[in-house]
Amino acid sequence: MAFDEDKFEAFINSIEYAAKTILNVIKNDGFVHIFSHLDADGVAAAGIIGKTLFRLDARFRIRITQWIDEKIVGDIISDKPDLVIFTDFGSGYLNTLSENVSNFKIVILDHHQISGDETANVVQVNPHSYNIDGAKDISGSGITYFVAKAIDKMNVDLSPIAIVGALGDLQDKYDQRKLGGLNEKIVEDAVSAGLLTVEKDLVFFGRETRPIHKALALTTNPFIPGISGEEDKSLAFLASLDIKPKHGEKWRALRDLSEEEKRKLCSALADYLLSKGLHYKVSHLIGHVYTLKNEEDWTPLRDAREFAVLLNATGRMNRPSLGVSICMGDRKAALEEAEKVLAEYRRTINKYLGWVMEKTERMKELENIYVVCGEDFIDDKIIGAVSSILSTNLPNPEKPLIAYAQVTEEGLAKVSARTIDVVTCKGVNLGEIMQVAAEKCQGNGGGHNVAAGAQIPLEQIENFLGIVNDLVGKQLKGENVGS
Repeated sequence: MAFDEDKFEAFINSIEYAAKTILNVIKNDGFVHIFSHLDADGVAAAGIIGKTLFRLDARFRIRITQWIDEKIVGDIISDKPDLVIFTDFGSGYLNTLSENVSNFKIVILDHHQISGDETANVVQVNPHSYNIDGAKDISGSGITYFVAKAIDKMNVDLSPIAIVGALGDLQDKYDQRKLGGLNEKIVEDAVSAGLLTVEKDLVFFGRETRPIHKALALTTNPFIPGISGEEDKSLAFLASLDIKPKHGEKWRALRDLSEEEKRKLCSALADYLLSKGLHYKVSHLIGHVYTLKNEEDWTPLRDAREFAVLLNATGRMNRPSLGVSICMGDRKAALEEAEKVLAEYRRTINKYLGWVMEKTERMKELENIYVVCGEDFIDDKIIGAVSSILSTNLPNPEKPLIAYAQVTEEGLAKVSARTIDVVTCKGVNLGEIMQVAAEKCQGNGGGHNVAAGAQIPLEQIENFLGIVNDLVGKQLKGENVGS
């Protein structure tokens, strides 16, 4: 890993300082209030810190939420916790925290771009402060894991959950969808502890748990037009290759294919994608597969990417406590219920994707961006998942996608921005763009260069989209848009 050694050492020091801060509060029987983001990475981070505090017999409460707003501030003020921990968000809200809760001790364990000034009451661990890439080298759950490990070495058994969080955050951006950077350190911990195996194979959702044709139909990364979402066409595709979906009466999973069958399937899918002009998606077919050895076969927890989708579903479908419970060790009632939530989540995603494609005006192309108008039809908690899928299936994938949903009762628009690495290499930083554009529209925004979000007043949405379109154009020309 090509980190500056001094910067890396400073980063580790910040982790140890955060661990000591947490331990000091717990030793004094302090009450800890944890807030975490609702995506897979945030739910995983909450599970890691929750399990860590549970092992210390600490008094704590966990709340999963979408952003830091007046309600969160109000909760902190009324509950009067001895320590507030923010995991997988917080760094974009430093000014909000300093203005409203400067009397409370706060620890932020985040990997998003930093906005605002740190105050004396805040202990922040963020890779961006140390020239470490928070979009691909370490996730929120990864930072939380390092702090948990600094609190007690026994927490190394939580390393698989951090790997799940990183994959849920799409940090597998190294060669052949590998986790790199500081994530690689976590992978090494999990492998050394006998908790994880890593191999190269076909990367499809459900490779451990689904019949082959269902795994193909469920694939969204890469999205395969005419196969993704189409079980009958997936079966026909397998039949054309003489790959039998069943062995006797039992369905076969991808894990059951012979090496020759895998080669045949991969080659045919590559040819198919090339025929559709989707050259850049071919490299997504084969990648590093992360298998959690202690999880049961044929469960959605065995494959780390599938585990991540399960966590994402619980957060997005307003059942995050199920995901946190699973991360903390529940493999009974919570897992059973979460699998039902996952099925409903997939139906909901497909419904939203169909709705977007139904009318051309629901996806508009501007000079520098695509815009998806989710109106009040798409749930604001799921707009991020929808934009992630759509961003990999655009006519021109080198234009960022900006999707928004209306939160009518709050008078807000929830915005999700996505692009691909090729675009960020040209100078586009969606986190910076969301922050600048949102501030111009009396809102709040931020994130990573490749994926970001914002919430703004509903009446400002057209103005906001125009500003974003202009800012993307300026960054492509190499101009500094300011922050």
